[in-house]
Amino acid sequence: MDHLDRREAIRAAKELLEARPVYLDTETTGLDASSEVVEICVLDHDGRSLMNQLVRPSIPIPSDASRIHGITEVMVATEPTWDEVWPAVEQAISGRMVAVYNAEYDLMVMRQSNRKRGLIWRAPSDQFTCLMKLYARFYGEWNPARHSYRWQSLDQAARQCGIYAGQRHRAYEDALLARSVLEHVAAQGD
Repeated sequence: MDHLDRREAIRAAKELLEARPVYLDTETTGLDASSEVVEICVLDHDGRSLMNQLVRPSIPIPSDASRIHGITEVMVATEPTWDEVWPAVEQAISGRMVAVYNAEYDLMVMRQSNRKRGLIWRAPSDQFTCLMKLYARFYGEWNPARHSYRWQSLDQAARQCGIYAGQRHRAYEDALLARSVLEHVAAQGD
């Protein structure tokens, strides 16, 4: 563990909290280039829900994905589509820092969902902060194969921080958990 990197992660966590970010999480149809959002949650800096919405994808939800997050075709059958949900998402994150655990993945799937629906992506990349990478620097487990700190899953990070994870793999609960992990990291410098 590099104590300098750990201190830097704590400082970055404090700065992010001071910026009063929103927290975003998605659940999806899968992990590949055709995957789409099936649930999205945006929480305000204080944990208040700005949006928590199931989304009807244009493709079926594979049973493997449903087993993980519990969202089924029946649950989304009458829900709005991504093009109906996107304006509210865009409004909720507009002009705000957005904290996401595994930001690259969530952004990839949101952009894919936009492309499939012919929607324009306007959010600048520097608006998003990856809490998974920040936590990896804080935790400090080196991955020699990648020459970087090993990423910890949100479940692992919560356990390592002594945070009760509760129900997992739903957007609202995961966004709350990511917020708690960030608060834990920032509090380590006190």
